[in-house]
Amino acid sequence: MYTILGIGELLWDMLPEGARLGGAPANYGVMAGRLGNRAGILSRIGLDALGDDALHALKVFPVDCGRLQLDPEYPTGTVTVKFEQGQPSYTIHQPAAWDFFEPTEAWLDGAARADAVCFGSLAQRGERSRRTIHALVRATRPECRRIFDVNLRAPFYSAEIVRESLKLATVMKMNDAELPLVLGLVGLGAAASLREGAERLLVEFAGLTLVAITRGGEGSLLVGRTEWHEHPGISTRVADTIGAGDAFAAAMTHYLLRGAPLATLNEAGNRWGSFVASQAGAMPEIGSEVLRRISREIES
Repeated sequence: MYTILGIGELLWDMLPEGARLGGAPANYGVMAGRLGNRAGILSRIGLDALGDDALHALKVFPVDCGRLQLDPEYPTGTVTVKFEQGQPSYTIHQPAAWDFFEPTEAWLDGAARADAVCFGSLAQRGERSRRTIHALVRATRPECRRIFDVNLRAPFYSAEIVRESLKLATVMKMNDAELPLVLGLVGLGAAASLREGAERLLVEFAGLTLVAITRGGEGSLLVGRTEWHEHPGISTRVADTIGAGDAFAAAMTHYLLRGAPLATLNEAGNRWGSFVASQAGAMPEIGSEVLRRISREIES
């Protein structure tokens, strides 16, 4: 069993139909646990009703929340989500408790024991959390898979955040709309194709071994240093896309740690990403039969 940590924002998505627990690293951690890993979430919530609700909601998931920090001053994070033609737009409120991470001994010890950690750009909008996230990633062992899930949310990113994160990462994930933004931020210019853009990033950042680019319903592209693989996607009826990319990242990590080929990583990411997109919210119910069925489809 591998130890996988999601590091970053834990928050409530305030949807038109009500509040649902989310935050990309939290979604990632929950999915990693559901796939059979020893998963944990490193985040910070407020000493408030929404924080209590988050702790209660997480009890049903196979993910360790024992190291969540409690903030006596700042509130549990919230995001107002609106939809237009099925695509979400976000108003990310600040300040929030997850802007004020502390590099505790428990967090640093957890990072040092992890087989994979996933962190993004959004939780780095606060200087204190940014310093803590970098310290945690640096505390990992050399063989730890360090996944940078870009997750650009204007205005909460910068060239410095993206470049410094890529220097720390061994794997990066983004969507096709984010690729030209990332290339521009790190000074690599426009690319003629997704594959060319990924290859430029692999050349520029020596620590990277894999670049994953998702394309919504059109599948995904994985580019490594010696090989690449393209997936056409899985046809599904979309309920909403919240958390689909996080499910992709967690499934990809699960099989990456087990030495699976790129084709399997791509199949796993698309299978689980499409399933989450077919459900409402980022942490939908997943029954044991669904888990077995999708696992068989991935591994067949």
